[in-house]
Amino acid sequence: MDLFSQGEKEIRRESEPLAFRMRPRTLEEFVGQEHLIGPGKVLRRMIESGKPFSFILWGPPGSGKTTLAQILASALGAHFVYGSAVLWGVKEVREVIRDAQQRLKRGQRTLLFLDEIHRFNRAQQDALLPWVEDGTIVLIGATTQNPSFGIIPPLSSRLRVFTLRALSEEEILLILKRALSDPERGLGNLRVRVPDDVLKLIAQLSQGDARAALNALELSVILSGEEGTVTPELVMEAAQRRILYDREGEEHYNLISAYQKSIRGSDPDAALYWLARMLEGGEDPLYIARRMVVTAAEDIGLADPMALVVAVAALQAFQILGQPEGELALAEATVYLATAPKSNSAMRALEAAREEVREKGAVPVPLHLRNAPTHLMRELGYGRGYLYPHDHPDAFVEQQYLPDGLRGGYYSPSGRGYEREIGERLRRWWKGRKG
Repeated sequence: MDLFSQGEKEIRRESEPLAFRMRPRTLEEFVGQEHLIGPGKVLRRMIESGKPFSFILWGPPGSGKTTLAQILASALGAHFVYGSAVLWGVKEVREVIRDAQQRLKRGQRTLLFLDEIHRFNRAQQDALLPWVEDGTIVLIGATTQNPSFGIIPPLSSRLRVFTLRALSEEEILLILKRALSDPERGLGNLRVRVPDDVLKLIAQLSQGDARAALNALELSVILSGEEGTVTPELVMEAAQRRILYDREGEEHYNLISAYQKSIRGSDPDAALYWLARMLEGGEDPLYIARRMVVTAAEDIGLADPMALVVAVAALQAFQILGQPEGELALAEATVYLATAPKSNSAMRALEAAREEVREKGAVPVPLHLRNAPTHLMRELGYGRGYLYPHDHPDAFVEQQYLPDGLRGGYYSPSGRGYEREIGERLRRWWKGRKG
């Protein structure tokens, strides 16, 4: 029995990934998130007080959500239960609650760590509510998505949200060096050489994800041999291509927002960077093209009417060409939009007109502007006094087009790009108008 147990332990030990073996066991070993666990900070104070509360840890992969929950459970003397919202349902939640109730009678708390909590549906989240409320369980939910979108209000109102940050390059380097020097849990018993510049490369490629960094280090060492040297080439071979963002998560909206704001801010380099990030991350290029059309109409408008034409043409070009050739059309349009003069006058004019419509309601159309297809309508004065612009010089004649009592003045040219010419023309035609 003991021999089998010992053999099982050895097999398990050999199969455990480096990232698992190097998982911190105490707050002192934990790297990063000083804003939460540093001296005097909220989670450290919670441990010191011995009065745990339920909360959500929101942060990117590899920032320490699971590890931090385990450390907190150990420090509080609570029984730790790991649950995955991907695999669990209401049945599993009820089983945890039943066991937690029995433990509570024996004087021990239960800390339920629920990974990917945003994937729980409403019924599953509802099943947690009363037990979080009465303290039967201490719930720590973990999510990489904005909790505002995935957590139902009744549950979120009972949980505080703490944001974890991606680890810095210096913090990742500290974790890698610990793994290389630790003979018990890490790689310290191997005579492999990992130069500092290679460690820095691993840290850069990990993008703040400690798990990814340790996995890349472990595989690089395996590829180099137990007495070899880890080279940048081996690291690049070992490092898996990172997913730059989740197309259905918050980062999807963050990147398209950064892209549109870079165009609005007339920075073609930044706009191209965000475009590349989205394309490399697997975003639907047609989604990007549609947002490009919106930006052309909203932020460039009549300062350069060709911007809308270019944006629509880029969308159509991608539909015709597909990838990768169609991406060049998106890049060309991105640069054009970013370097075009900017004006949101059309958007502001529409909003001003809408505001007056909502305020004044359906004001009748002036008689001289009404259509008069029948004899009765003409007798009632429909169309009477209308001046046909093409009968006048420059195809313009001053007459009233707005109903009486309306403010008007919705459109005010910006004076940038083509709108400078539009402004001059309007001032020439409507000498008595402001703007």
